[in-house]
Amino acid sequence: MIHYFTSHFATLRLEFWPLLVGGLASGFIYSMVAIGYTLVYGVLRLINFAHSEIFMSGGFASLFLLRAVVGNSQPSGFESVLLVGLGVLAGAVAGGLVAVLVERVAYRPLRRRRAPALAYLISAIGASYFLFNLAGKEFGRNYYTLPILFINRPVFSIFGASVQLYYLVVAGAGAAMLVLLDRVVAKSRLGRGIRAVAQDAETASLMGVNIDRTIVLTFLIGGALGGAAAFLYGIQSGVIYTMGFTPALKAFTAAVLGGIGNIRGAVLGGLLLGVVESLSVAFVSGAYIDVVAFSVLVAVLLFRPTGILGERLGRAA
Repeated sequence: MIHYFTSHFATLRLEFWPLLVGGLASGFIYSMVAIGYTLVYGVLRLINFAHSEIFMSGGFASLFLLRAVVGNSQPSGFESVLLVGLGVLAGAVAGGLVAVLVERVAYRPLRRRRAPALAYLISAIGASYFLFNLAGKEFGRNYYTLPILFINRPVFSIFGASVQLYYLVVAGAGAAMLVLLDRVVAKSRLGRGIRAVAQDAETASLMGVNIDRTIVLTFLIGGALGGAAAFLYGIQSGVIYTMGFTPALKAFTAAVLGGIGNIRGAVLGGLLLGVVESLSVAFVSGAYIDVVAFSVLVAVLLFRPTGILGERLGRAA
């Protein structure tokens, strides 16, 4: 046993920085998807179980658009930047639109009837299965690769760890969107409306906040981030109708870890989960990396169910 831990700690010491860099890249993707869970829970106190299919829709939208634009050509450096932006935009638009559709079909009719929480759960799962099977039927059940937008090569090194161009793309796009969202929620009129509804929807309505509009925009923002994350995820992992299942579960784990209902908690939870997953490779086989993620979820629910930062969407940032 002592020899086991000694050898694995030696491996971790050698591979720590490469694993850390890769884990942070995964963590940004988890954080972006986790925001969708956090926003919906913060406003409605419900989990959007169709979020995995919202994520998947962003992946397919970016795939089809980029294939139409790029074809078989190899873009230049500046063109690659524009195409990455286009892919993020396509994923965000598709994810946001599908999220709004889910809200209109699966949530709003129940909300107006003041249905019990179980009805929302069943409705969201039904919407998830519908979108899942529709995508499988219409888009096929095979993996599709996104067009090669850039050559993934080392850009620089940190303590001997090569930072790949892909990691920079994910970290740059993810950080920009997450910081923008944080400022929007903290400082804008829309953000004040979201926080007011999260804190007390009835009082917010009496103060002039349009509840339906705020909820729709909440779904739109969360779906847009999830769809954009699907493009970044698909660059390396490809696109398939089942692509949303595992990332969405891990993003939910990240949201719970950071404190579901807390935007900054979702970001922190995503980054921590990505790093923990990556570092666990030094101790267990990569085949068990998903087990590590869900073990983290169980541990958080057992020992700190409110997460690291707790719930705070309804408070001023």
